[in-house]
Amino acid sequence: MAYRKTPAEIRRLEAAREHLVARATEVVAEAGWAHASVSAVAEAAGISAGSVYQHFASKTALAVEVFRRAAGREVEVLGEVLHGSGTPVERLVAGVRVFAGRALENRGLAYALLAAPAEPAVGAERLDFRLRYRALFADVVGEGMADGLLPPQNAVVTAAALTGAIGEVLVAPLDTPEDADTDMLLAELTAMTLRCAGAARAAASPQP
Repeated sequence: MAYRKTPAEIRRLEAAREHLVARATEVVAEAGWAHASVSAVAEAAGISAGSVYQHFASKTALAVEVFRRAAGREVEVLGEVLHGSGTPVERLVAGVRVFAGRALENRGLAYALLAAPAEPAVGAERLDFRLRYRALFADVVGEGMADGLLPPQNAVVTAAALTGAIGEVLVAPLDTPEDADTDMLLAELTAMTLRCAGAARAAASPQP
């Protein structure tokens, strides 16, 4: 009969895996993908390098898990804002500001997710998540058109433009934070978002 792990063993392994992913995320945020070696992550987690392979088959598998967890959380937060309260234009602007604001509050991790050099498997994950961001923006742009708040347009094209522009705008401030004026940057991103979607600035203000 094959050996089956007890519930206690399964919980212990799951907790160890979560701890490992959390420490790996911290290493990536502080040093980037290139320096997040198995030995560096193991040291941060307080385990041996060999123990890392009990949970992940390779450094690549661990890196992909770190990316999916961190980027997945950002997609979740953005989705909550874009599907929240307010007009579609208000939610569109709020989503951009929340996404950018969170990135600027955790610059190391945000830079790793958006632009830091990484192995091909992580690059493939980036492309997948860009599509998820694009889909969220496209939904709210479509709502804006349906409500008469945005002019007729291809919602997917607008969403793709927004996704690309936001990432590009954030790269330099995330890489050289000492040069960034956060308030001005968020204001510029807001204005860019309204122009891109064809919305009047007043439409982004809460209605009385």
